[in-house]
Amino acid sequence: MTLHIDNAQRRARLAWRHGLAGPTPPGKGPEDVAADLVALHATDPATVHLSVAARLHAPLVATVEDALYERRSLLRMLGMRRTMFVVPVGFASVVQAGATRAVAAEQRRLLLRHLVESGVGDAAWLADVEESTYAALRRRGTATAAQLAADEPRLRSLMVFPQGNQYVTSRLLLLLAADGRIVRGRPLGTWISSQYAWSCLPDWLSEPLPELDPARARTELARAWLARYGPGTVADLKWWTGWTMTHTRAALRALAAVEVTLDGGETGFVLPGDTDPVPDPGPWVALLPSLDPTVMGFQSRMWYLGSHAPALFDRTGNAGPTVWADGRVVGAWAQRPTGQVAVELVEEVPAATRRAVDRAVKELEGWLGDVRVTPRFRAPLEKELAGSR
Repeated sequence: MTLHIDNAQRRARLAWRHGLAGPTPPGKGPEDVAADLVALHATDPATVHLSVAARLHAPLVATVEDALYERRSLLRMLGMRRTMFVVPVGFASVVQAGATRAVAAEQRRLLLRHLVESGVGDAAWLADVEESTYAALRRRGTATAAQLAADEPRLRSLMVFPQGNQYVTSRLLLLLAADGRIVRGRPLGTWISSQYAWSCLPDWLSEPLPELDPARARTELARAWLARYGPGTVADLKWWTGWTMTHTRAALRALAAVEVTLDGGETGFVLPGDTDPVPDPGPWVALLPSLDPTVMGFQSRMWYLGSHAPALFDRTGNAGPTVWADGRVVGAWAQRPTGQVAVELVEEVPAATRRAVDRAVKELEGWLGDVRVTPRFRAPLEKELAGSR
């Protein structure tokens, strides 16, 4: 008989496994949060810090920066779905082989096509500029995109598109990063800045990333996702990883993933040995940032999002800041120019939950202080709360 896992149990699993319920374990740090979530979304640099703070209930910007730039136990890298993530260094080779390698191949194909169509160059030209840029970065140690373009003027070549021209610079640096050759280092501004100095990966890490077999890496990536997000559907895993259906099903077969039924008639999967129920975590609330891994972990979101996606996501599917209560999204939040964190609930909640949300708001306002955070991708309700429309 097929096991059934209902929505209440899915929400309980998410609460415990994503560090959203219960007391914070002593000594838990940003590396542990990243591992709890498999990877931290980093397209918006503020999300990394806000996601960690939401789990550890403390302003840990300096600690996160230490892990990223001093101890280098966390690595910022391109990963699943051509999205920027921060991952524990020990897991980076799995992401590189299981997801980024395929992204790099696709980005190379697209860049080469655009270079040829714009009359800029061919495959030999691209290879020569890549090596010249990499050599310039090795000489400098660290460099901005502008500094590298000064060393290698061909980076300023223009590709022509209907929506406007684009320099080769950003696309080629993205390709070198996706190939695992260079890495984004410190931001040029504060922790909310999205401009970085680049370094060569062998200079950044004490040891090179191990080369893994892609099929094995995909299996390990699926294992990590199921351990933290399961039960999930085939469509969820395919979407989250950016894999083909063939690769998704192969990874589930390699894991001998256990089929379960879910509320709403969907079929999901869990890891072998992960079929026992977890306890109810009790009431909890959280203010999660835009693109937080928890809200972005699934393609099918009705069981925790309901019908609120049009207000809480932008038109391309990027989540804005969300208010969570007991495993469901119940509202949105935004920071106003004054520093006030404004909240609007989209569902009725008990008075005790409202008071807990108010406490979470005060906590967030307190540690943000003079910092003003504007998501890179604006959801309709977030813009309204922030006073942007």
